[in-house]
Amino acid sequence: MHTHEEDTRARRRERNAEWERRYAETDRFWSHRVNPTFADVAGPLPSGTALEIGCGEGPDAIWLAERGWRVTGLDVSATAVARARAAATERGLGEERVSFLTGDAAEALPAGPFDLVAATFLHSWEPDFPRIAILRAAAERVDVGGRLLIISHAAVPPWVRDPPAHVPAMRTPAEELPLLGLDATAWDPEIVEVRPRATHDPDGHPALLDDGVLLLRRRG
Repeated sequence: MHTHEEDTRARRRERNAEWERRYAETDRFWSHRVNPTFADVAGPLPSGTALEIGCGEGPDAIWLAERGWRVTGLDVSATAVARARAAATERGLGEERVSFLTGDAAEALPAGPFDLVAATFLHSWEPDFPRIAILRAAAERVDVGGRLLIISHAAVPPWVRDPPAHVPAMRTPAEELPLLGLDATAWDPEIVEVRPRATHDPDGHPALLDDGVLLLRRRG
């Protein structure tokens, strides 16, 4: 007889395997360009050590490494991680600049500490993939004076009129911040806002997506 925890882990393993299947079915799953919202927010930050949770095929981690950061990227998909490593090698970046690990963020976050811990579009299906618990664990890995950067989908795309029931919760940064339960005397919110990002809908027409941006600095 399986326990509740065993059943939850089994469902999470299956969801992780689904991500691996998605990556394995195509030669390139994403654009391989840095996310513009990520670049806008992370660009002005002083370089140091960074952890990216859910790095995918590595464009944001590589972008940081090319700007002087020492980066660790983590993703559940071995295929995505292999592509990230290959892309970094093609750009002349060795493992001393950027390294990639395969692992479940709910169980295998590197210990740190890091000057920047970032999670971009790391949405979850509670309770199998506990987003808030992962983000709390991410905050624990931020060094004194470092930052936690969370970029999320604040709303479904405007061209989606009838979202499927399984779409995970999409909260604004102002809604999500109190859920993290961080010590207000130890963290300074630097950005808590929704930013529009220009894109194109499936028919090629211009459209705007709402990106939630939460940037917190650990005091020290």
